[in-house]
Amino acid sequence: MSSFIVAQAVEDYAAAHTSPAAAHLRQLAAETRKTLDSPQMLTGEIEGRFLEFLVFLAQPQLVLEIGTYSGYSALSMAGALAPGGRLVTCELDPERVAFARRHIAAAGFGDRVEVRQGPALATIAALDEPFDLVFIDADKGGYHDYYEAVLPKLSARGLIVVDNVLWSGRVAQPPADDDTESTRALRAFNDHVAADERVVNVMLSVRDGVTLVRRA
Repeated sequence: MSSFIVAQAVEDYAAAHTSPAAAHLRQLAAETRKTLDSPQMLTGEIEGRFLEFLVFLAQPQLVLEIGTYSGYSALSMAGALAPGGRLVTCELDPERVAFARRHIAAAGFGDRVEVRQGPALATIAALDEPFDLVFIDADKGGYHDYYEAVLPKLSARGLIVVDNVLWSGRVAQPPADDDTESTRALRAFNDHVAADERVVNVMLSVRDGVTLVRRA
């Protein structure tokens, strides 16, 4: 999503006071906007740096990303992986898979980032190693199932990061007949996480809303 929860002027100020993205990320973003559908799905520079910092702090051995799109978030996180760390990212769309793979290889991260084409739930089921960090940013109707699939496989100090949880503020409005399926799904998902006694979570107003989840 391209909408912001905070005022645009504040978002711009924060962006201007955040370390600029690497050249390969700027190139990926520019090509995404020119050639791919739904460029509003592109991870912004602030959130990209935020994800990079989470990986830098957590030092995960295995990162799982659900929803690759063009690869910006995957490459942002890959840059902070410790030696031996790797990232598996899931994407259904073959055009996006090819785009992401090309940019990941060009940036020199092909040895630590794997793009898997196919349903994310199948990829989750096929991975036996514990997940140290999971980034969920895919179809909103699938969030509940993705969350429930990864939580049992989360490592003891693992972290789940969920994007778009504020949905331009629509989830905070009273339910309405014209709510989209995504709005209803996100509202239900947010309530589910907040009531889940297995975890501790915090919802942040970064970009379109980001929730961090860990085991209780």
